[in-house]
Amino acid sequence: MKSQRNAGLIIAIIILILWSLSIFFLMRWDTDLKNWKTYAMIFVQMHLYTGLFITAHDAMHGTVTSIKNLNNFIGQTCTLLYALFPFQKLNSKHHLHHRHVHTPDDPDHYNGNFISWYYKFIAEYISWWQIVLMAVIYNVLKLWINELNLIMFWVVPSLLSTLQLFYFGTWQPHHGHHTNKHQSRTQSENHLKAFFSCYFFGYHFEHHDSPGTPWWKLWKLKSSGTIKI
Repeated sequence: MKSQRNAGLIIAIIILILWSLSIFFLMRWDTDLKNWKTYAMIFVQMHLYTGLFITAHDAMHGTVTSIKNLNNFIGQTCTLLYALFPFQKLNSKHHLHHRHVHTPDDPDHYNGNFISWYYKFIAEYISWWQIVLMAVIYNVLKLWINELNLIMFWVVPSLLSTLQLFYFGTWQPHHGHHTNKHQSRTQSENHLKAFFSCYFFGYHFEHHDSPGTPWWKLWKLKSSGTIKI
């Protein structure tokens, strides 16, 4: 059905709209560090940042839409909003990860503890020009936006999101040794926890076994029990 074919695009647009509305209103939020709502909104924004990256990730697998140029445009839009990442660079490295998982040719793999692996993970993907350009954007924005708002709702959520993505998408599924064909673990079945932790991306063996399945369908693979570790 046409509606099913367009579902990926509709979900991607919803995430983009929610992120945009959230960042727009939070830049005008009356930030009070003594108010619990401030910290709740940091985590809401973190989750939406992660949604941007997961949408870009789906675009890397061509599952946002079958229209290639539009699929890649959505992916590039999400990675730019996330942290000015070039989509094609992420795309190339992510497919290397799938082809060479848990080997020296895997750009996401590292034999180290959580902190050293996270540092290597960030250094692998971020470039000096991104840091400089984001610093320029930050200093321009603070001419019109309260700097506390920028820190609490733009900087902090994006940094927390990198930890969320790294923990559930790299560290948790891939650290240590594995005996299965995808060299990865998977979360136990709990769809609510899996969605809020990282958009079902904790069902990571399922993702590697069926990379053409978009994030919002991974729970079905888990529930069906057709994929065995």
